[in-house]
Amino acid sequence: MAAVNRIHAQDITVNDLPWKIEYDSASCIGCGACVATCTFGAISAAVASKGTSIAARRQKDGERLVIRQSQSIPEACVGCGMCEKVCPADAIRPVRNPESRWQVIARGPDTIKRGGRKAAHKRTLDSIVIGRISQMTDPALDSERHTFDLRSPLGRVLKPVDLPLKAVGENLLIQGPIPSVRWIYPLIFSDMSIGALSARAWEAIALATAYLNEECGMPVRMCSGEGGVPGALLQSERIRYMILQIASGHFGWNRIISALPKMKADPCAVLIKMGQGAKPGDGGLLPAAKVAPHIQAIRGVPGVTLHSPPNHQGLYSIEEAVQKMHLSLNAAFGFRVPVAVKCAASATSVPVYNNLLRDPYKICGGYFIDGIDGGTGAANEVSLNHTGHPIVSKLRDCYRTAAGQGLQGRIPLWAGGGIGMTGDAAADAFKLICLGADGVILGRLLLQIMGCVGNEHGRCNACQSGRCPTGICTQDPRLVRRLDVDSAAQSIVDYMLAFDAEMRKLMAPVGNSALPVGRADALVATDRAVAEALGIQYAC
Repeated sequence: MAAVNRIHAQDITVNDLPWKIEYDSASCIGCGACVATCTFGAISAAVASKGTSIAARRQKDGERLVIRQSQSIPEACVGCGMCEKVCPADAIRPVRNPESRWQVIARGPDTIKRGGRKAAHKRTLDSIVIGRISQMTDPALDSERHTFDLRSPLGRVLKPVDLPLKAVGENLLIQGPIPSVRWIYPLIFSDMSIGALSARAWEAIALATAYLNEECGMPVRMCSGEGGVPGALLQSERIRYMILQIASGHFGWNRIISALPKMKADPCAVLIKMGQGAKPGDGGLLPAAKVAPHIQAIRGVPGVTLHSPPNHQGLYSIEEAVQKMHLSLNAAFGFRVPVAVKCAASATSVPVYNNLLRDPYKICGGYFIDGIDGGTGAANEVSLNHTGHPIVSKLRDCYRTAAGQGLQGRIPLWAGGGIGMTGDAAADAFKLICLGADGVILGRLLLQIMGCVGNEHGRCNACQSGRCPTGICTQDPRLVRRLDVDSAAQSIVDYMLAFDAEMRKLMAPVGNSALPVGRADALVATDRAVAEALGIQYAC
């Protein structure tokens, strides 16, 4: 007697998964391209009994080739759509499953982990528009012909009375150290490490950065992320386009310190990462699957999961952070390089900024605050969706606090977290600048420009798995080859040129030749609560 397959109520079926594979066996030509390209093992080829035939593609009489979807949670389809891209017969595609039980069944002994994006929600920036359009009283500028100054400071800006200058006859003599300041483009490519990104993706961003500086005259800077920098770049003149990050794991800094005597140029700045906005309290996480041999060499670690503590273990106050970290890192580069600090946006953002403004050494070169919408390579889903703080109100609070003391602009404010989430980074950047930011930090959008298919509605977002289907967030050599470095870099350059043109088109109607930092009068809110919280005009 044949064995009977027992079915339990707890058994998982395809209809329980977030994505279902829609497959047309009549159109399929049996080439197997879809199975070969799927990095998650979500589909496989199988032989079924004769039914709807596939013309001239039967393996033997009475049987036919079919594509079947895996019902396993580790091999669940993520909706990346690579199978659809490679199918020459348009016979297969992923379809979102509205009946999914994923949020329940995926929670086992561990929490759900994913990378890249939090769940979609209404953003505060979407209820803010640019409302001060100069016409008769303040004539608008010509965005095509007028010369605009798109530069922002990175480094401590002293008051004139604090400058160590002395008049001797008709000459001004410098009688003490002056903090270094870099005037750069008001957009920094965010800190995404080699490890979180594939070497090709990281190289594409670095290549685009160099091209924008040397060929387009746009002084854009790139942050290295925690994890070190390739030795060849450390000894290159192009290190001046880099912001070197040191975070709580200190990964990669042995190589940077040993390269100091050989450096031909100084980096743009050093960034001390205290926390990030997308998952405060979790710290950084690089799964073992992504710690490839070249990552081990750069970071000086074995091939195991690398976890950065959520805070620097030796620092217990802002004052101590300023004294230990800022002073030592400034000294390491002979006080020639600005040193900034990055924190997650939170209820304590304003007190932290206040303490930095009172820095007795006057060497804190910037305050980077990162909101809850910031992308991340690997995090617990509950952290991504339910911890952190939206960036808009904290940025505004910090600026107004500094302005109330007459200290605005002394320590530049840089804001990040969801910039360009809807694709229009220039509008988001302009609004944040009007609310008090000196510049913005752009990260996740760069990945989408290079070909990332993830989104806020649950598509792909498997950055932490090491199986990125586009070769951007993986160290698997077979997958990394899918990314064309030159094409990815060109896409970033093209987007940045459009970003620059759009920034000028937004500055022109406001009537500003330079960045309108803190000019909240240029904005109006279509939500009364937002208008009251930010101190801007309400319009309905």
